[in-house]
Amino acid sequence: MSSTVGSHEVNDKGLKGGALGLVSSVVVGIASTAPAYSLAASLGFIVVGGGLVAGVKAPGIVLLAFIPMYLIAVAYQELNKAEPDCGTTFTWASRAIGPKTGWMGGWGIIIADIIVMANLAQIAGAYSFTFVGGFGFPAVSALASNTTATTIAGLLWIAVMTWICYRGIEISARVQYVLLSFEVVILIFFAVFALVRVYSGNAEPYSIMPNWDWFNPFTLNFGQTIAPAMLTAIFIYWGWDTAVSVNEETKDPGKTPGRAAVISTFLLLATYSIVTVAAIAFAGVGDKGIGLANPANSADVFSAIGPALFGGGVMGSILMTLLGFSILTSASASTQTTILPTARTSLAMAVHKALPEHFARMHPKYLTPTWSTIGMGLVSALFFLIFTLISPTLLLALIGSIGLMIAFYYGLTGFTCTWYYRKTLTSSFRNFVMRGVYPMVGGLMLAAVFVYGLYNFAQPDWLVDANGNNVTIFGIGAEAVVGVGGLLIGLVLMGIWWIRSPQFFRGQTLTRRFHETESGPASPTVLEPEL
Repeated sequence: MSSTVGSHEVNDKGLKGGALGLVSSVVVGIASTAPAYSLAASLGFIVVGGGLVAGVKAPGIVLLAFIPMYLIAVAYQELNKAEPDCGTTFTWASRAIGPKTGWMGGWGIIIADIIVMANLAQIAGAYSFTFVGGFGFPAVSALASNTTATTIAGLLWIAVMTWICYRGIEISARVQYVLLSFEVVILIFFAVFALVRVYSGNAEPYSIMPNWDWFNPFTLNFGQTIAPAMLTAIFIYWGWDTAVSVNEETKDPGKTPGRAAVISTFLLLATYSIVTVAAIAFAGVGDKGIGLANPANSADVFSAIGPALFGGGVMGSILMTLLGFSILTSASASTQTTILPTARTSLAMAVHKALPEHFARMHPKYLTPTWSTIGMGLVSALFFLIFTLISPTLLLALIGSIGLMIAFYYGLTGFTCTWYYRKTLTSSFRNFVMRGVYPMVGGLMLAAVFVYGLYNFAQPDWLVDANGNNVTIFGIGAEAVVGVGGLLIGLVLMGIWWIRSPQFFRGQTLTRRFHETESGPASPTVLEPEL
């Protein structure tokens, strides 16, 4: 069964079409990035990593990371116009470049989502106890540092959010409205409160007056500081592509998802800029006290800043509880919206026989992928347990590792866009820029960041935990090992599936295609050597 969008055929995989509008898509896109959680877990690592300090230039890193995010969002928008398929990078790269490249693009999405779930689950589990304990139960608050308790709570969050995703896209979107609204309001309040204290002269001795020069990162070394810091900054933007992953469930699937992706990146830039400036201005960037260069504060900068910012007493306790709840809602919301794109990517891969057909099964009532959704929850829970059993400090390594995976599949999407539209780039100046220059530049930026970031992450002394111990695997920086290891697992799985079911890899289930004419549909092509 198929439907048409403009002149382009859209495969009907059984998802509930027309369930989301533009606002709902933007909400899903922003919620997937988990702004409060992402800043809490990442800002310290942007400020300093491995002793190479971005310091007050962190807002500049956040601004610089926005550039490839916007350029790749444009690539998503343009490719979605040609084929609104929930497989996104998998489908587009398979069409434009070839099945092996497309399969690895899909795997990049899946493995990044699975691994980030371990970090999300740990944060959601810990903050569950912090939030409840804030109502006068100190014994409950103490459980936030208990590995067994937080692991159990994290597994429960994965189960709950998997169930919500299983029940349908509309209930998922309604939940996101509530969670995201609370999260954004608290973040803006935090930023305004901190800046008012700084500008009124009622801040701390270590506080710093904001300066426009903070937005200029080009005085830093690219290879040693900018590239690794950008991989972490890219992590805080990551997730807006969920708005495109649910394209087959939106109204006007050829236009709405792409617009939502671009809008999401700009709204995230505005939010991150003001919160980053406010946090640095109030806390400073030293390595003592609540300074953001203090490794003890890196895992959660808001918990470190909050007590000094809000003070003691009843009001301070209430504000800290609300701040903690915003991070809890952020992590739990992102847990849910992380399941959505992974389930839909595996659904698309199964439909085209790039994965076992069980992953293409749909619920007759809820119109959601059953095996793909439940499978994502189970595998995420398994990885969460594995990382926790190896070492809870290994969870610190996940952010940089995920940055490598994000750079991989976002960059691939940029290159795919330029190659897909290569025949029609000169048809207009607009197409040359939006379908050629922007995606290619975005892809090249991410490729450079990937290479330089990987080199630095591999150094054994790059990541240090709160006790001053290096976080390594086999003597190599854990961020590099987890990031590259996750992609290599994909190569192995692809080889196994290629042997068992070669139809997809022969181009029999997802034909090569390029954009031939400006007014006509994308056309099948004779198979060429894969790039």
